[in-house]
Amino acid sequence: MTQPVTRAAVTRRTFLRLSAAAGGGLLVAIRLPAAYAAADDASGTIATLSTAADFAPNAFVRLAANGKVTVVINKSEMGQGVCTSLAMALAEELDAEWANVGFEFAPTAPEYIHPGYGIQFTGGSTSTLGMTEPMRQAGAVARAALLAAAAQQLGVDAKQLHTEPGVVVHQATGRRLPYGELAGLAATLPVPESAPLKEPKDFRLLGKPMHRLDTKAKVAGTAVFGLDVYVDGMLTAVVAHAPVFGGTTKSLDDRAARAVPGVRQVLDLGSAVAVLADSFWQAKQGRDRLQITWNEGPHASIDTKALRAEYQKLARQKGLVAKQSGAAAAAFAAAARTVVADYELPYLAHAPMEPLNCVVHYRGDSAEIWAGTQFQTFDRLAAAKTLGLAPEKVALHTTFLGGGFGRRANPASDYIVEACQIAKQAKAPIKLVWTREDDLRAGFYRPLWHNRLAAALDAEGRITAWSHTIVGQSILTGTPFEAMMVKDGIDSASVEGADELPYAIEHQQVELHTTEVGVPTLWWRSVGHSHTAFAVESFVDELAHATQADPLALRRTLLQGHARHLGVLNLAAERAGYGKALPAGRAHGLAVHYSFNSYAAVVLEVSVKDGRPRVHRATCAIDCGFVLNPDTVAAQFEGAVGFALTAALYSAVELERGRVVQSNFHDYRLLRIDEMPEVAVHIVPSQEPPTGVGEPGVPPVAPALANALARLTGKRVRRLPIRPEDLV
Repeated sequence: MTQPVTRAAVTRRTFLRLSAAAGGGLLVAIRLPAAYAAADDASGTIATLSTAADFAPNAFVRLAANGKVTVVINKSEMGQGVCTSLAMALAEELDAEWANVGFEFAPTAPEYIHPGYGIQFTGGSTSTLGMTEPMRQAGAVARAALLAAAAQQLGVDAKQLHTEPGVVVHQATGRRLPYGELAGLAATLPVPESAPLKEPKDFRLLGKPMHRLDTKAKVAGTAVFGLDVYVDGMLTAVVAHAPVFGGTTKSLDDRAARAVPGVRQVLDLGSAVAVLADSFWQAKQGRDRLQITWNEGPHASIDTKALRAEYQKLARQKGLVAKQSGAAAAAFAAAARTVVADYELPYLAHAPMEPLNCVVHYRGDSAEIWAGTQFQTFDRLAAAKTLGLAPEKVALHTTFLGGGFGRRANPASDYIVEACQIAKQAKAPIKLVWTREDDLRAGFYRPLWHNRLAAALDAEGRITAWSHTIVGQSILTGTPFEAMMVKDGIDSASVEGADELPYAIEHQQVELHTTEVGVPTLWWRSVGHSHTAFAVESFVDELAHATQADPLALRRTLLQGHARHLGVLNLAAERAGYGKALPAGRAHGLAVHYSFNSYAAVVLEVSVKDGRPRVHRATCAIDCGFVLNPDTVAAQFEGAVGFALTAALYSAVELERGRVVQSNFHDYRLLRIDEMPEVAVHIVPSQEPPTGVGEPGVPPVAPALANALARLTGKRVRRLPIRPEDLV
């Protein structure tokens, strides 16, 4: 198979590849049609095929004769640290010396599917939840194999041996056999199907803060992202997309584009036009000179201002019932007082720092693809269908991702399919590059949402009933997940976070209106929780104000029986000094939310200057079960705070005449580094199974901000992003 490299690293990588092929060692991997050998120095690179007959009982670890341990990671690395935490899980049970541990990305193959979902993907904060135990078992099996090899070599019973980091020790004599010296013999012996796991009290690595394995490669510039991949003879493709979703080309004049030096081809793809050139800049210059008339189709009238008005009307009508407990209608009829509030949230783009890209080398009877993807199984199937190949004839290699947030996990595999369409006609390897403008204006979006909440209060001010009506597009309808996750017209992703309210309110009802708009929608970091948490946690604060209760005290009362909710809420409040005096002009706001099997709470310290909120400090608490690497958890929550504040303060995708108005970071603003608050992350100790941290930190941030602003200004923010006029 072709090994893609960066231009600057050809000699070094070729040398290392040949060196790896020449070395012997123990490979512990599920039996594949062919085994995989290292492509680089454990810096997180793409595995390459080897014809060596290696020992292969499971898919996740390789031990070389020099003692180096390579953990094969079946997840995408987007900055979340999964390559380190999962490597820690395996290395713990292997009893490996951490200094000798590295990793590489797994190939796209059935052996690397998520055990709970049946596909190979990264998302939904499921990596540690689904892969910790399999990785531990892989390490334990490898350790058992090494003990058996040492027993045979020494002629003793394996019970007389134990392991220490990187070595097998004979207890009677103290003789120490390094793992690397046992690799060859271990490869010839039977391997157990399973092995006992360590007790948590015996962990050396897990639960300890560990430096990330990918840091060195990223700092040195040797980590391979999709944009770094280069194949000999490769052309770069830049594409002009229809300005309206679903549009097609009506007429094309490409003479000016073809006149640009370096431009080799112009391809009409039907819904887009691709320009292929020797370099990105040449391709972009050619693309910008295309003269295209578009058939705009039926979506040219989409306007977000009109949609918001339509959604507001729908929220006042009866919808499909997503949840019903008690007798909400009767409770509202008997209420002494009713509190009602509407919350609006805009379309949002994912806007990863590394724009979408994909390299395809199509050979007619087979193909290789390199991409920073979160959706290996679906992307490979889509590529195979587009190229007219059997899936096993398509090798999809995962590179580092310069951000994903769900964008690189779309069931349509849009940029992968587009790259394959181009490669099939190009007769040369191609690299497709979407500019940020391309993705912002022709991508997928977190839906526009309207939430209408109402609560019934009795004469004593107690909350007797709760109603929540949601209006927005489905992200699951029309995808392979529809049959499993859309029931009786209810998209579970639309109502998550609303249909599992933890607050002790007897009568509850949740209703949903699913709209059909024509704007492509997709999960966005924290999915439905990104809008329901803002509405629910803001409304709880409004109810506290309406009943003259402290927001923290009200939550504590309503969360009795939910120990883990209370655990993070109380921890965040205590560490933030909630209720204590703050500097003049500042106020605290808090929120707590459960998502993706984890519990998170946030307290923000906020001020306002010239109509603009400023978040000075974020105190965060998370209960995500047993923590593999505390440093990863802290980093994930820190990133979640910045990500969520960006959306709360600045981000919105607007459409006029069917066209996305925003185009780049000048009008789709991100949080600036000098606006980032001080973040303190506190972890609840737990022996529960590990759960995700990538998404749970996002939902409570926006409502905590809105709640702080309400206390500070007396103005309730019910629409995101926050505008200066909202606070006047």
